Amino acid sequence: MQRASDLFTEEQRKQVEKAVVEAEAKTSCEVVPVVATASGRYDRAEDMIGLWLAVFAAITVWVILPRQANESGNWDGAPFYIGLLAMLAGIMVAFIAGAIAGNRIAWLRRLFTPRNQMREEVSARARQIFFDKRVHHTSGATGMLIYVSLFERMAVVLGDQQVLDKIGQSSLDRLCQLLTDGLRHGEPADAICSVISEAAIQLSGPLPRDERDTNELQDALVLID
Repeated sequence: MQRASDLFTEEQRKQVEKAVVEAEAKTSCEVVPVVATASGRYDRAEDMIGLWLAVFAAITVWVILPRQANESGNWDGAPFYIGLLAMLAGIMVAFIAGAIAGNRIAWLRRLFTPRNQMREEVSARARQIFFDKRVHHTSGATGMLIYVSLFERMAVVLGDQQVLDKIGQSSLDRLCQLLTDGLRHGEPADAICSVISEAAIQLSGPLPRDERDTNELQDALVLID
């Protein structure tokens, strides 16, 4: 699985930080870009992969292991208890292997995780970070969170009350779409910088920079593994 801390070079991190500084020179909005490795644990996917591999192992053992025939005089095949033990061993090994694979192979875990569940986890995690990183606690209620979750391949843009009042939820949704399009077709750092710049353009009119404004939140790209 791609880790957030490994995705960006030092130069790219400085590129994002510069974009935040330039944006906040135009608007009183406090922009906080965050990239996380994943937003949820998704244990159910590991269990599902293990279960399917266990079923496949049981069928395979049943098919390939010769069993003792009922006919008198035929000693071909293994005794029943040997087949049963082999099947149980195969099921256990396959389940454990599937759970490990589901934990370590991102695309496989994603395949067995419902998209609605991932969307709910990303949304919940973004809102948690919105409060934990104090984006919601700026003096003017002008915080904006730009959140990217790598495992789910989803993004969220959240704005505090003043941001919502001035540009509306539809503008935040368009910024989020711009971000996801950029992530799909280009470098993550470029996509994040692009949406930060666009946010500054949209916010500079309704929420212009004031000489009394102070930088309340860090400008650096936040990476969460």
